[in-house]
Amino acid sequence: MRVRLGINPLTWTNDDMPELGAETPLETCLAEAKLAGFAGVELGNKFPRDAAALQPILDAHGLALVSGWYGSRLLERDVDAEMAEAEPHIALLTALGCTSMVHCEVTGSVHGQKATALTCRPILNRAQWDVLLPRLDEMARRLKARGLTMAYHHHMGTVIEAEDEVDRLMEGTRDVGLLLDTGHLTFAGGDPVRAAKRHAARVMHVHCKDIRRPVMADVKARGLSFLDAVLEGVFTVPGDGCVDYPAVLAQLPDYEGWLVVEAEQDPAKAHPLTYARMGHDYLARIT
Repeated sequence: MRVRLGINPLTWTNDDMPELGAETPLETCLAEAKLAGFAGVELGNKFPRDAAALQPILDAHGLALVSGWYGSRLLERDVDAEMAEAEPHIALLTALGCTSMVHCEVTGSVHGQKATALTCRPILNRAQWDVLLPRLDEMARRLKARGLTMAYHHHMGTVIEAEDEVDRLMEGTRDVGLLLDTGHLTFAGGDPVRAAKRHAARVMHVHCKDIRRPVMADVKARGLSFLDAVLEGVFTVPGDGCVDYPAVLAQLPDYEGWLVVEAEQDPAKAHPLTYARMGHDYLARIT
């Protein structure tokens, strides 16, 4: 395993709830990411989306751009239309030297709806799977021609959330890579160790998000939304929750890429630099 450690700016400022960390400037996110020891960052909502503007900002902090989230609607539009929609994002990632694109199908998703319980998330029927899988694979092939691997992010509140859905995605595609998110898979009732072992050859990106098990049990019992679960503190940085990271990483001996600390928390409750350092130092010890 040869890895670099990165972090998502969600530690400082939240994309789905911009009011969390709204007062924190991008300069603080980047300076503290570097201070915590990270080599790179993923995109966040305060980043300029022009390569000529973003590159010197990252260079000033000695940070690389790791990747950035793209939400597709391939159940609603064909690959030509999706590639056209994604073009500015693709161009930004390639201009800044990224090799993978974080990708999630968001048609019908509820993860950004604070009033909607996670139990109301969309479930694909067979006809929808038959539409989505070939479109994902075709888009992955087109991205590969542009120098990017599609790193599919299974995510709470979306059409591919549970472990069996991840399995079906991998079985039904050839060119789609997997973004293994330890926190989301645990929250969905899956086993990240088992998934890492089963799909090791397809893992192209790793999000290291930990879970506070008692909080997870509580938010599930109360039927909360994804955003309310975040506010309750279901997520934390690696080493501060129940995920067995040494066991997960042991399944990925040939992995070469980024381990990204990504833990949506309320920065007013979880001091960003403190938690960034905690996550970095834990991963540095075990890798």
